[in-house]
Amino acid sequence: MLLRTLLLAAIAALAWPCQADAQIYPWRDARGNLVLSNRRLDAGGVTYAVPNAPPVRSTRPAAPGTVREQFEPLVQGHAARHSLRPDLVRAVIQVESGFNPRATSPKGAMGLMQLMPGTARLLGVRSAYDPSENIRGGTIYLRQFLDRYDGIEVLALAAYNAGPNTVDRYGRQVPPYRETADYVRKVGSVAGVSDSARPARAKRVIYKTIEIIHGEPVARYSTERSATGSYLIIGGR
Repeated sequence: MLLRTLLLAAIAALAWPCQADAQIYPWRDARGNLVLSNRRLDAGGVTYAVPNAPPVRSTRPAAPGTVREQFEPLVQGHAARHSLRPDLVRAVIQVESGFNPRATSPKGAMGLMQLMPGTARLLGVRSAYDPSENIRGGTIYLRQFLDRYDGIEVLALAAYNAGPNTVDRYGRQVPPYRETADYVRKVGSVAGVSDSARPARAKRVIYKTIEIIHGEPVARYSTERSATGSYLIIGGR
C-alpha cells in the first residue's frame, strides 16, 4: 500500500503538464532516493521532492495540491447539470489531457477535454483553456452523443474521439480505427464503461426540457419531470 501511494504521488507530479500516457523511467540517485522521470536522465540531473512521499523525487516540480482534486468541483457540477456520471467526465479528462488545462494536441484540440476550435465555438466556449468553460463545453458535447446513441457510453466515447458521422458510417458501431478503439478502452477502464454496446439498465428516467435564455435555446436535464411546459424522456441512468 505504501509503495502504491508513493508511486501515485510521484506520477501525479510527472503528469503536470505531460500527457497521461508518458512513459515513466525509474532510477536511484546518489542518496538512494527513488527518482521517477518521463525521460531518461543521468544521475546528476535536477530532481524535486514529491509531497507526501519523502523517499521519492521527480524531474518536474509537483503541482500544488492534487491535480485531480483541483478540478473536482467543476467535474461534479457540470456532470450533474447534464446528467452525466462524474466518473465518465473525469476519465475523459484523464485520457484527453492528463488534467492539464493548457494541453494542446498536434491537431489543435485544447484544454482539459481537448475541444477543437470549431467545436468550442459551436458549444459557446469562449476560452477553451479556462477549466470551467472547457468542462462545461465538454460535458455538453458528451451529453449530445449520449442522447444520439440512446445512452450507450462506448458509442458516445467513439463519437467524441472520431466524430458522430464516422460512428454512423460504421453502422453505429465503434469504428475499426486503432486510435478510437484504444481511446474507448482507456476511458472505459478508468470510468467503468462496459465493453458491450448495449445501454445499461435504466435506474432513473432523465427528462430533457428546453428553456429560452437571452433568446437562445438551452437544454436542461433532470431526473424530475418539469411541472410546466413540454419535456422529452431521453433514457435513464
